Amino acid sequence: MQKNSPTGLRAIICALALAVAVTTAAAAQEIHGSGSTFCYPVMTKWVEAYEKASGARVVYQPIGSALGTTEIRQDIVDFAVSEAPLSDAELEREGLVQFPLVIGAIVPVVNVDGIAAGQLRVTGTLLADIYLGKIRKWNDPAIVALNPDLKLPALAIQVIYRSDGSGTTFNWTDYLAKVSPEWKTKVGENTTVAWPTGFGGRGNGGVAEKVARLRGAIGYVDYTYATHAKLAYAMVRNQAGNFIMPAMASFEAATAGVDWMQDRGFNHLLTDAPGTFAHPIMATSFALVRKNPTDPQHAHDVMAFLRWVLDNGRDLASEQSYLPLPSPLVHQIEGTWAVATLK
Repeated sequence: MQKNSPTGLRAIICALALAVAVTTAAAAQEIHGSGSTFCYPVMTKWVEAYEKASGARVVYQPIGSALGTTEIRQDIVDFAVSEAPLSDAELEREGLVQFPLVIGAIVPVVNVDGIAAGQLRVTGTLLADIYLGKIRKWNDPAIVALNPDLKLPALAIQVIYRSDGSGTTFNWTDYLAKVSPEWKTKVGENTTVAWPTGFGGRGNGGVAEKVARLRGAIGYVDYTYATHAKLAYAMVRNQAGNFIMPAMASFEAATAGVDWMQDRGFNHLLTDAPGTFAHPIMATSFALVRKNPTDPQHAHDVMAFLRWVLDNGRDLASEQSYLPLPSPLVHQIEGTWAVATLK
């Protein structure tokens, strides 16, 4: 048997070393995130564009805000996204930094014969009563009174909610608690609650699918899911008494005058905003990252992606019917990274 020559062995060793170096570099460039399904439509666009621009690989798992927050707490992922913001005390205790990425609208969606998008009118109190199980038919007098021009059937209302820990649910139930004292007392607001009635769907996509399939259904999803699934969404009466169509102008009106810097973690909810033309049920997708990462170079790669999202992902957000963050807020966010030793 012929033995390898010293020259041959050196060539093999060099080839193996190069392969290890390439594999290590590729692994270092792979970024992992998880959490929100609410922002998933635009996240997929951001990831695709960033990978083309940078050569990095970003893997994002839409497992819901609650599980994503758990994974970043346990250092399983490099970043998480949630619409249920943590308090300053929680961020300090967990060693996390939190900041907004994008803003979107939550809309009630229905499957009722003859009802098209934007035709049905509802109030927050009415939605709370439906989800409390107090209103059970689509021709209930409370619904008819708001919609005298619609032919509403004597059809049972099938309530659909999120079965997983959800930032969309957090903002939906926060809104219901603000407009309905009974909801606040009996159910409250959280990423998961004890639903009085209905059936669960996993993720925004799961709720959208169930509403599309089940005649008489009502659910709540990000506006982008409603438009992609071609679901009929209702107009919700806002705090000023106006029934509001989901649109960029009404999204912007809901964020006007917000003091994002009142908390270090930008913890501000946009539900039941006071503006005349404000969309009443809005949610912010927040990024969560480790304050003191164990691998500074990899953390730099993660922050490079998130910086790219804030600086270059605005048009993609608008195209997917999300509201990009205003430039002054982006500057405030990036200013806090230096304080938190994130770059």
